[in-house]
Amino acid sequence: MRDLKAGMYIKSTAALIGSFFEHTTILLVEHNEKGSMGFVTNKPFEKSLHELIEFNHSIPYPLMDGGPVDREHLFVLHKRPDLIDGGEQIPNGLYLGGNMEQVIDAINTRDANKQDIQLFIGYCGWDVGELEAEVEEGSWTLSY
Repeated sequence: MRDLKAGMYIKSTAALIGSFFEHTTILLVEHNEKGSMGFVTNKPFEKSLHELIEFNHSIPYPLMDGGPVDREHLFVLHKRPDLIDGGEQIPNGLYLGGNMEQVIDAINTRDANKQDIQLFIGYCGWDVGELEAEVEEGSWTLSY
């Protein structure tokens, strides 16, 4: 089996039909001795950024349904370290997290667009060995 690593995508198989993960593609942003973390990249959230009370001063901006874990928080992936401080670099020129005030400012001033910044409600998480077992049982296919 090919090794899982941050920066790769996994796609759900028919084994996950009927679950939250039906027809999902997930970008892994962490895969290490602590476990794995990723975001569903193809499932829009039912609300826009400006519809969230905390961000009602923002312009309309799409949110993604990142996963079933920690749905009380907003997570950011971006390609703009020139505008956003503090993000953790992951593969593919992406950064996880960063200064949320700068994220919102870049969105509101339109200095960044949805190709530059993606916002997620929740994330996907697996304990050590759990994702490998799910791949082995046929729940996920890997792509780079």
